[in-house]
Amino acid sequence: MSDKWPSLDYEQWSATCDTLHGHTQVLGKLAVALAPPEPQLQHAALRLTARGWETLPLPAPDGSGALVVALDLRTHEALVEHSDGRSRRASLTPDRPVGEVTRAVLGMVRELGGSAEIDTTPQEVWWSVPLDEDAEHATYDPDAVASYFAAATRAALVLAAYRAPYRGRSTPVNAWWGAFDLAVSLFSGVPADPPSQDFIMRNAMDAQEVAVGWWPGDPKYGKAAFYAYAYPAAEGFADAALSPVAGRWHKELGEYVLDWGDVVASRDPYRTALEFAHSAFQHACTVCGWDPALPASAQGNPPPVT
Repeated sequence: MSDKWPSLDYEQWSATCDTLHGHTQVLGKLAVALAPPEPQLQHAALRLTARGWETLPLPAPDGSGALVVALDLRTHEALVEHSDGRSRRASLTPDRPVGEVTRAVLGMVRELGGSAEIDTTPQEVWWSVPLDEDAEHATYDPDAVASYFAAATRAALVLAAYRAPYRGRSTPVNAWWGAFDLAVSLFSGVPADPPSQDFIMRNAMDAQEVAVGWWPGDPKYGKAAFYAYAYPAAEGFADAALSPVAGRWHKELGEYVLDWGDVVASRDPYRTALEFAHSAFQHACTVCGWDPALPASAQGNPPPVT
């Protein structure tokens, strides 16, 4: 990976972005179907690894061991690996539609570990065609995917460093296939009332948290950006002047954002992005009345044992 942080223009790669997003949904649906349920829907989260998006080890439906399902963004393949060493791969190019890849992945799962039943309805996207029937989303530019993967990797490393010293409960750097973002949530330990009784809200938003993440852009916000929000957000949360000054409140999104372009253009992109994450978290903890020991720990006080 080059030392230079890559630019990422959503408008230029939006068609490929939608296709890749659709492919990640298949992995997420398999995690939902096979993994033991966890609080805040953590069992449904994927990971961004050194090869791409992938599940944690999932119980094989036939009881034969564990499966990992992945999108290898270096070789541009979908793959299924069994804990016994068997594996199967399917190409993502040239321009295979989401429906074809979905059917291939489910077929590989069935071949290696038994049949898995998933809900093929796409979630949190602006289309509704079932994943295994989707012939529309087929654009896949390997160069655009490589640029995305390089940018996402940089963002994930920032989020991991931001999370590392925190001594409260936190999530790993999750790769969320619904919104196609990366995110870390830090929790105060205080329960919260979900904003609605919708299944996702009821299960994912039942604890006080601050989430900091990154997305590559979407129709609602056509730029790659870091973001931060608090739940529940106390009065005055939207009034901060964060650091760096390019970080700002976005009223329509209800979140603070720091555009990827501003990060890349800064003298030290890594430090700029990390500064935004810490600034948003410290502000949220102050306004929302968290135990002062928690934001202090996020700053490394007391320091981790070495």
